[in-house]
Amino acid sequence: MVRMRDGISLATDVYRPAVGGQPVDERLPVIMERTPYGKTQRSRSEIEPGMSQPMTRAEVASYFVRAGYVVIYQDCRGRYNSEGEFTKYLSEGPDGYDTCAWIVEQPWCDGRIGTMGLSYAAHTQAALACLNPPGLACMVMDSGGFSSAYRTGIRQGGAFELKQLTWAYNNAKESPEAMADPLVRNALDGEDITAWFSVLPWSEGRSPVRWVPDYENYVLEQWRQGTFGEFWKKVGIYAEGSYDTFPEVPIALLSSWYDAYVRTTFDNYEGFSRGGKRPLSLIMGPWLHGNRNSTRSGDAEFGPQATIADNVTPTWLEFRRRWFDHWLKGVNNKVEEEPRVRLFLMGGGTGRKTDTGHLNHGGRWIETTQWPLPEATAQSFYLNRGGRLSEELPTADALPLSYDFDPSDPVPTIGGALTSGQPVFEGGAFDQREAAQFYGCHQPGLPLSARRDVLSFETAPLEGDLAVIGPITAELWVSSDALDTDFTAKLIDVYPPSEDYPTGYAMILTDGIFRCRYRKSWEKPEPLVPGEIFKITIEPFATANLFAKGHRIRVDISSSNFPKFDVNSNTGDPEGMGRTQKIARNSVFVDAAHPSRIILPTAEPSLIKSLRPLAKSA
Repeated sequence: MVRMRDGISLATDVYRPAVGGQPVDERLPVIMERTPYGKTQRSRSEIEPGMSQPMTRAEVASYFVRAGYVVIYQDCRGRYNSEGEFTKYLSEGPDGYDTCAWIVEQPWCDGRIGTMGLSYAAHTQAALACLNPPGLACMVMDSGGFSSAYRTGIRQGGAFELKQLTWAYNNAKESPEAMADPLVRNALDGEDITAWFSVLPWSEGRSPVRWVPDYENYVLEQWRQGTFGEFWKKVGIYAEGSYDTFPEVPIALLSSWYDAYVRTTFDNYEGFSRGGKRPLSLIMGPWLHGNRNSTRSGDAEFGPQATIADNVTPTWLEFRRRWFDHWLKGVNNKVEEEPRVRLFLMGGGTGRKTDTGHLNHGGRWIETTQWPLPEATAQSFYLNRGGRLSEELPTADALPLSYDFDPSDPVPTIGGALTSGQPVFEGGAFDQREAAQFYGCHQPGLPLSARRDVLSFETAPLEGDLAVIGPITAELWVSSDALDTDFTAKLIDVYPPSEDYPTGYAMILTDGIFRCRYRKSWEKPEPLVPGEIFKITIEPFATANLFAKGHRIRVDISSSNFPKFDVNSNTGDPEGMGRTQKIARNSVFVDAAHPSRIILPTAEPSLIKSLRPLAKSA
C-alpha cells in the first residue's frame, strides 16, 4: 500500500527478479503500469497470435522480470484494492507522480522508470508525465493519453461522447461499493442500459449508475461541461497544456484507425515533436481499440498483413522489451534506427466476401519520417446539388439543400472510430446500411443515404487508385432555424455492385461532428440567429485508405450520429440538462459564394514507401 500525499494508500504489486527464491541484490530499472481495471486481472489486449486467452498481468510481469526489470502494477485510486474515491481521470497526475517518487527511493530501483499501458493506462502515463515526476525515463503509450479530452475522448466538436455513459455503467460494477454490497451489484445488473439510452439526458438519481453516486456525479459533470474552460485544462485530460514542459524522454505511440484515440495520438505526436529532441515512434494499425493482433475491424478483413506481430515487430511483448532495453539499459539494439512513423494503409483487397463472410478490404504497412505524410497533397472536393462530389466549384445559382433534423429520430451510429460502447454500440468498418445489430435502426436493409435527413455526395467512379492519408477537414456553409444544432460529416469508401455485394458496399472510414453554438468560440457559446448563414469546420479523425479504381469517394452530411454522440435538442438548453426538443430545419449551402467542401490529403500510391521487411530480432 503506497501512501499518497493526501494520506490515501494505493494497492501496488512489485515483481522482482529472484534466484533460488531470493530477490537479487541489485538496483534495476523499473517498468510501471497504473490501471483502473485490476492489477491482478487479465488485460484483454495482452494476447499474442496463437494464444487462446490473454496473459495475466503476472505473466506479463514475469516476461519483463526475466529480462532484468522490476515490474510494478498499481490499482488506481478508488478501484479494486486501492483506497480513496474514484473520479475518472483527475487523480492520475498527482497519484502517478507520488508513486514515481516512492519508486526511486526504493533500494531495488536504479532511478529509471519506464511506463506502459493501454487506454486508461495510457491516460495515467500522460497524466503523471505532465507533472515531470522523478525517474521517468521512457514511455509506451498505447491507444490513449489525452492531448485534450475536450476535443477527443470525452467531447468532440462540442458534442459529448456517449461511450462515457457505457463505461461508467460497466465499470461501476467493479466499484468498491458494488464489490462490498451484493445489493448494489444486483441493482446494477438489473438495469437495462440499452433502454436507458432512450431517455437521455440522464440526471441525478435518474440513471442506471445512480446506485454508485460517485460514478453518476463524474459522468454528469463531464456531460454538462460543454464550454472549454478550466475544467478541461486539468492535469490528466489536457497534455496539450504541458507540451512545452513535458519530459524529453523517448515515447512510443500506438493506436489504430478505428480507435477512439486517433486524434489524441496524432496531437501528441505533433506536440511531443516540438523542439526535435525527443525520440519518438508512431504506429497506426487498422484495428479496433487495443486489438493490435486482429486482422479485422467491424465487417472489414485486412488480411494477415494487418497484425502488429510478424509485420511491425515479432510480438508486442518484444517491441516493448526492445524499447525499454534501449532507453532504460542502453542496449545497442538499433531501436532508434527503425522507421519513425509506421502506418497501415487500408484498401487494395479483392472486395469479395471472405470465407467468414467479411469484406476483403486488404491493405499494407507503409513507413515515413513525418506526419502528416510529405507525399500527400490537400485536394478539395466540393458538395454539389444532385449528390455530386467534385473538384469543380459549384455554380452561383445553386440552391441550398435543406432537411428536417428530428432529435427523436437521430441517424444511427453504424461503426466508425469508437470504443467502450458495449453493449449499446460498437466501432469498426461497416456498410452504412441499417441492420438489427445497430442501436436505433428501424429499417433493416435500408442504406443510411436513403434517410431524408442525410445528404450524400459521391464522386464519379475513380479512374485510378487514389490514396487518402492524413487529417480530414470538412468546411460547410450552413444555417438553421433553431437556437442550436449539430452538423456531422462522414467519409466513406463506396464499392461498386458485385456478385457478393449486389448493391455495392459503403464502408465507413471516419466521421466528425460540430455543435453550432461553438461556431465563434469554444470558450463562449452563442445561440444561433435563425436563418444566419455561417461556416463551420468539422474535423473527422485522420485516416489512411486506398480508394481503388472504380470506387467512389462519398461524403454524408447530417445532424446526428447516435449513440456515438449525444443528440442536440435544438433548443439551446444547457448541455446535458434539457427535457424538451425541437425539430430543426437545417440547410447546407452548395453555391459558388458558399462552397462547402471536404479537404482530403491525397497521394499517388506509387509515391508511398512500403514498410521494409521485418528484420529478425537479436
